[in-house]
Amino acid sequence: MMAAAEILVTKAERSKLNDLNLENIPFGKYFSDHMLEADFEGGEWKNVEIKPYQPLVIAPSNAALHYGQSIFEGIKAFKHENGDAFIFRPHDNFKRFNISAERMQMPQVPEYIFIEGMRKLIELDKNWIPSRKDHSLYIRPFMFATDEVIGVRPSDNYKFMILLSPTGPYYTAPMRIYVEEHYVRAVPGGVGYAKAAGNYAGAMYATAQAKKKGYDQVLWTDAYEHKYLQEFGVMNGFVIIGDTAITPDLKEGTILAGVTRASVMQLLEELGLKVEERPISIDEVIEAYKNGTLKEVFGTGTAATISTIKELRYKDFEMHFDTDHFTISSEIKRRLTAIREGKEADVFEWLYKV
Repeated sequence: MMAAAEILVTKAERSKLNDLNLENIPFGKYFSDHMLEADFEGGEWKNVEIKPYQPLVIAPSNAALHYGQSIFEGIKAFKHENGDAFIFRPHDNFKRFNISAERMQMPQVPEYIFIEGMRKLIELDKNWIPSRKDHSLYIRPFMFATDEVIGVRPSDNYKFMILLSPTGPYYTAPMRIYVEEHYVRAVPGGVGYAKAAGNYAGAMYATAQAKKKGYDQVLWTDAYEHKYLQEFGVMNGFVIIGDTAITPDLKEGTILAGVTRASVMQLLEELGLKVEERPISIDEVIEAYKNGTLKEVFGTGTAATISTIKELRYKDFEMHFDTDHFTISSEIKRRLTAIREGKEADVFEWLYKV
């Protein structure tokens, strides 16, 4: 196995930072000076290199373009006031990445490439982490098939890469959500628990239809009864009823095991709430809304951390929420941000120093 110290580094001649202001920078639009690239060929990983950010040359017959063998992750790094950089829970994303790889019949990426490669890449492009409140460095590891053959079978060759993208505040306004009853995101036995590129492509049509109705996203429901909550668009979802936080469980493999989701569950328990992972139906949500016990509804994800829901529509029934009075989700977001930015103690040991 190749040692981490042997990762070849080729530095860019000139930094693009000279021409870029990192204040309030939009999400996913700009990328740092360097990227990590590695090839899986002949049953082993090779050509592990950090190089200047540049286009790829891909054959028209590239297997990923035709049959969708492509997976990815989303991670963030933050810079503390003393200048030190930390990655938020990268080992959890590393484990999930390889779970996705197994489901999609792709090779396992070793830790020295994923974690140490990421650390070296961020160390090189550390100046790309904005030193501003609510700013961070978004990290995108991904892998795709590279066989130049048209044929429905797992590829023999793959490329793994990591890109870095600075991002400013993700001030997502409270969302209006349409409960989807026709289209489905995932079914038991499918690939819903994998962070596969095709999951996101398949969700776009239903989301576009909801936006035509004036909504921001869809609340996916189960494939059989269209009754049980799944994900809020591309986020995990939480419902606060009384003193209990409920989030759909992962047992059927239709929901992504979100790293932010897991973090929020720990913080909710720290706040003294009971946390339940279980099936929750839209009927239960409506009943709690009608009897006044439904306190908050919100989504969780890497990009926005917490996205509050101000409206939930099921058939012709509309549920409206005053998100300005959401105290639980706002405290969770404040606490999570403070830990990430080094302003509160990392009692859960979530931060990995670069």
